[in-house]
Amino acid sequence: MKWAAAMLAYDFEESVGYWVVMTARMFQRALHTELAPCGITFRQFQVLAWLALEEHLSQADLAERMEIEPATLVSVLARMERHGWIRRDTCPTDRRKRLVSATPAACEIWNRAADCARRVRAQATRGFSPEQLAMAKELLAAMRANLEADDHCQASPSAALSVGEPA
Repeated sequence: MKWAAAMLAYDFEESVGYWVVMTARMFQRALHTELAPCGITFRQFQVLAWLALEEHLSQADLAERMEIEPATLVSVLARMERHGWIRRDTCPTDRRKRLVSATPAACEIWNRAADCARRVRAQATRGFSPEQLAMAKELLAAMRANLEADDHCQASPSAALSVGEPA
């Protein structure tokens, strides 16, 4: 077993990526737990969050922003359509595309879900001063910009939505 530990050595305690990813996962888990009693899943929340930002998106664009497979998104959208929260319309300029839009019926669930996200945000930032929060946002935005500039990833308009935190 010693050889495996030596072979797989990595300085996790010094890895900013490790801390960012682990924190993002905890945000997602906390939000999932908070959303469950409201009758909305984390993925459904992500759909509504993206639609709140961009009004309507093609299913392919939505799947890309959510970083999930289009086939996975189809079942999420079908459940949301049954609830009356979204509608899928044929794109007027490309009949192969389906545009996803929120319906007025989504407003109530969105407001409850956004309250959940605010509670998770408050829990995660408990004890932070306004200056510390501003610095955290600034540092994370700079990291994201560095990665985008070097083309290591194609970040979407709000990377926060990937982890469930509304922008």
